[in-house]
Amino acid sequence: VEPGEIVIFGPNGVKSDRRRCQTKPLTICSFEHIYFARPDSVIDGVSVHSARVESGRILARTHPVEADVVVGVPDSGLDAALGYSEESGIAYRMGLIKNKYIGRTFIAPSQDERLDKVRIKLSAIAETVRAKRVVLVDDSIVRGTTSARIVALLREAGAAEVHLRISAPAFLHACYYGTDVDSEENLVARGRTSEEIAQIIGADSLGYLPIESLDAITGGKGCCRACFDGNYPTSIPANTRKNRFETKLGEKNR
Repeated sequence: VEPGEIVIFGPNGVKSDRRRCQTKPLTICSFEHIYFARPDSVIDGVSVHSARVESGRILARTHPVEADVVVGVPDSGLDAALGYSEESGIAYRMGLIKNKYIGRTFIAPSQDERLDKVRIKLSAIAETVRAKRVVLVDDSIVRGTTSARIVALLREAGAAEVHLRISAPAFLHACYYGTDVDSEENLVARGRTSEEIAQIIGADSLGYLPIESLDAITGGKGCCRACFDGNYPTSIPANTRKNRFETKLGEKNR
């Protein structure tokens, strides 16, 4: 169902009213392909699973490293890790186990809650990573706190090296739409090099998906990439307050 389209189910069958459909080009969020959508989804004819596998292949070509094993961060990092493994020839193994009852951590309201959720959400398989040079593939880095904790998990399990590869470009700008990426001052990539970020999160190296590769994984459909390049498809709203989820329950009626 397209934006503005009305689908009518009646005794004479199904009818589509497209008189209110948008005439402007659609700019679907590129983060749907990278993170939000289920891997079995198809967005405008593009398989999300295939898009993520291709992002891993691109990472292997643009950010190669000598390593013993490729590990994906469940769930959206697994497909990209598979692509990295296939392209690089480095073995793909299950190195992190996810607690299925913990939700997404990067949208948790406070720093303490995000760290608590990561501690409960993931655990490392020591047999997979012990004394190994690990390529860790994840979908994104926002503030860096979650990535730092995951890297620490692998080191605590005995990993000799951890090379982080991200199947998205660096987050440099706030999102005013559905992704709800935090304000720019809280984005770890803002004003820092990959080497500096790797040091902050404790990784031996860090590589992002090149932004020019987004078309290759999204099918060149003109997706929104404002959180990566700052080119917003609409005007920036006057009220850009991002801490509405920080409000304590007792403060709502004040």
